[in-house]
Amino acid sequence: MSGRMFGAPISELRAMATPNPPVHAEFSRFGSQGMQVRVTGTRSLEGTIGYWTQIVEHVARDHPRCLLVIDELVGTELTPAQWHDLVETMSGKGLEQVRIAHAKVHGLDHVDYCELYANIAGFDARAFNSQGDAERWLRYGDADTRPASFEWARR
Repeated sequence: MSGRMFGAPISELRAMATPNPPVHAEFSRFGSQGMQVRVTGTRSLEGTIGYWTQIVEHVARDHPRCLLVIDELVGTELTPAQWHDLVETMSGKGLEQVRIAHAKVHGLDHVDYCELYANIAGFDARAFNSQGDAERWLRYGDADTRPASFEWARR
């Protein structure tokens, strides 16, 4: 196996994931029209798929305008290929309608990949290394912190 899983269905991604202790996602409100998700546990592909699947379900039910994900997971970061496949799996499930700030409080190992793939897929998403920066971006935006346009990659 080459290690690349681009385009793999979610069932294959789950089968390839190694079992780890569960990841816990706690949902609450963020401001008047947003949703906050605090994620704790040990990082794994399976756990990451699980909490993003829960997020998709909550977004479909509650229709928030913005989403603050506070990622407190510990352990080895997903590979760029795993981030790509995760983003592809979540495409078309309603997250494109929500502004997403992903605060990775223990570090931004592959932020360039997760943010790049999310923006190419049409998500309005940013990754931050602090919850405060993520909250400010969701509340006020900032022309200096918006990701570059990746329109060229969609052609």
